[in-house]
Amino acid sequence: MELISQFIDLVLHLDQHLTLLVTQYGPWVYGILFAIVFMETGLVVTPFLPGDSLLFVAGTVAAAGGMDPAWLMATLVTAALCGDNVNYGFGRFLGPRLFRHEGSRWLKRENLDRTHAFMERHGPKAIVIARFVPLVRTFVPFVCGLGRLTYGRFLGFSLLGALLWVGLLVPAGYFFGSLPWVKGNLTLVILGIILLSLLPGMLEFWRRHRTRKTGA
Repeated sequence: MELISQFIDLVLHLDQHLTLLVTQYGPWVYGILFAIVFMETGLVVTPFLPGDSLLFVAGTVAAAGGMDPAWLMATLVTAALCGDNVNYGFGRFLGPRLFRHEGSRWLKRENLDRTHAFMERHGPKAIVIARFVPLVRTFVPFVCGLGRLTYGRFLGFSLLGALLWVGLLVPAGYFFGSLPWVKGNLTLVILGIILLSLLPGMLEFWRRHRTRKTGA
């Protein structure tokens, strides 16, 4: 319970914690931010780490002189891209091994082939959109690897998604985070960013639920 409380405090007071990290570790804070974004994107066991809100707050701290904006954005884009590629690699490595047992009821080779066909058709679009959706952005690269999406296509759209993600959220924090209302209500702003990030997934869940009820 205490761990959950600490995590909630970390998420809701990212500005205070990040400012403290900058004060304590100086330029090493870029490495810390790299690690957080890399793990949130690249490891399927850590999708709960802050992503969108972290980028916004990092932009706010950079505007106050705590970090260099260019180095910050380069670090975050690189971390997101590396995380995507590690996750893709895990999926690519595990896919043939998970689906090699012909007698399995669920892990059949034809299911892998269908996944591959689906990812070739819809994967690139999903990579870019998923970059803005927490939890989903952690699993889509893995599924792309599992479905053997052509690596060149994956890499191109992964880079595009990372550039858009960082290029929108960090400048938003840089230019708007210093506004008096935003500074005075940053916790509400962080909550708003989290809710907006979760909104596409919630709408999709509601749409599918309604479709099932209509079909029934």
